[in-house]
Amino acid sequence: MSGFTVAVLSDFHYDPYFSVHPLHAAIPMVNDLHPDLIVLTGDFVSIPLIGSGRKAALAADPCAQLIRQMAAPHGLWAVLGNHDDRTDRKHVTHALQAVNIQVLANQSQAIERDGARFWLAGVNDVLSRTADLSKTLQPVPGGEAVILLAHEPDFADHVAKYPVDLQISGHTHGGQVRFPLLPPLYLPDLGRKYIWGAYQVGPLPLYTNAGLGTLRIPMRLNCPPEITLLTLRPAPRA
Repeated sequence: MSGFTVAVLSDFHYDPYFSVHPLHAAIPMVNDLHPDLIVLTGDFVSIPLIGSGRKAALAADPCAQLIRQMAAPHGLWAVLGNHDDRTDRKHVTHALQAVNIQVLANQSQAIERDGARFWLAGVNDVLSRTADLSKTLQPVPGGEAVILLAHEPDFADHVAKYPVDLQISGHTHGGQVRFPLLPPLYLPDLGRKYIWGAYQVGPLPLYTNAGLGTLRIPMRLNCPPEITLLTLRPAPRA
């Protein structure tokens, strides 16, 4: 699968006033990249400070309608984040699946091209304590390549013990607001070690996407919205 490209988007936190704008901007950018596959690493909606979580989950519908405007020959694949899980995971899942965005819930799917393949795996939100990596990897034959979608990047400390070749995450917003020479002022649980960009966690490569949307404060500082394009290459022989 050398040269296979994967576009990564995360943390949409859809609202019709602020976070909708970077999503609108991302659609033509992603399509112009012509990725082979698009992955979405969770938090399509936001837990409200007050009010109904189920009502907040309704934002997944317009969010999905925009995301469906992106296209890739091997499809769009998603996992849910902690905000999706704590509002109404069933509604968010249904909204995505209704527009042919496949949701991986402790599942793996073979992605094939020209006689080669890798496995795209996705776990449930880790903070919900329903992520089951052993179950997720059960269908994967030994020795075959695996890319894992997991919303929370710090899960990599656990994933590194398993036969996974790459973990892709979001969750942190890259810190969202970053002042020079200072660490981010706020980082979420399971997003405090691997904040933004590429890491090597033991044998496991990890990429943490900084996301598109914002949470609570509708601004980013020194941390712009991000689209990531990954190109798969064979590992060098020892």
